[in-house]
Amino acid sequence: MTVLSRPPAPVRRAAVLGSPIRHSLSPVLHAAAYGVLGLDWTYDAHEVAEDGLGEFLARLGGPELPGAWAGLSLTMPLKRAAIPLCTELDEVARVTTAANTLTFPAPGEVHGANTDVPGMRNALAAAGVGGVERAAVLGGGATAAAAVAALGSLCRGTVEVYVRTPDRAAELRPVADHYGLRLEVRAWDDAAHALAAPLVVATTPKGAADALGSKLPETPGVLFDVLYDPWPTPLAAAWSSAGGRVLGGLDLLVHQALLQVELMTGQSVDRAAVVRAMTAAGEAALSAR
Repeated sequence: MTVLSRPPAPVRRAAVLGSPIRHSLSPVLHAAAYGVLGLDWTYDAHEVAEDGLGEFLARLGGPELPGAWAGLSLTMPLKRAAIPLCTELDEVARVTTAANTLTFPAPGEVHGANTDVPGMRNALAAAGVGGVERAAVLGGGATAAAAVAALGSLCRGTVEVYVRTPDRAAELRPVADHYGLRLEVRAWDDAAHALAAPLVVATTPKGAADALGSKLPETPGVLFDVLYDPWPTPLAAAWSSAGGRVLGGLDLLVHQALLQVELMTGQSVDRAAVVRAMTAAGEAALSAR
């Protein structure tokens, strides 16, 4: 009797794309989550420039086994480049015009989601940070748009955005309008005024906000600095020394990665256990650098 054997199920794959990508913590975080969930999945990092994202997505339907790819995480500069390549967007990705998570619900379909916004909210909630009367955002890029969107459910008053180029902030106004926020755009030269806000979200590149550490108010509130390498940043270190509360880029990475894991696996997970595992793995990886 001939026994027909089924072909082996494809190894489920996921990855993070971006440029530069060498220092990304995403492979470490997702691997830690897979360990908690008992998943024998792979998660790699791929150097992909903005003009190469379409080609990378096209290759996924080529020699790869059907169903092999569970999803992709996107970092800079791909979050906005992904928008026209998606066949469907969640509300946050559509409003912020930035997607950091791609999944593939059916052949030829690409679903774009933004987990930075709910990840930021969840990180603040986990730290016990609730509503504030006003807030300030340093920077005007895609992460600043995510910060403005996250503040939509947290800030009862004005959100001040400090940018070097006013044109950068133009993309933030539709986001603020959608979430019913009053947005005030101010020059970077006045960024020291931002530090008096009860909640400050720093989204600037490494080194851009370092000088602000010498200009803190006597009693700083909460700082969410989205950088994680090096950590602490000079601003975060000064803030903590002055008695203020600080959240860092690892907090954001962990909480947004948790949501990515749920999207890619289609599972509701033990969030507390996964957050603990990813945080420990991220801290160990950073301390080894």
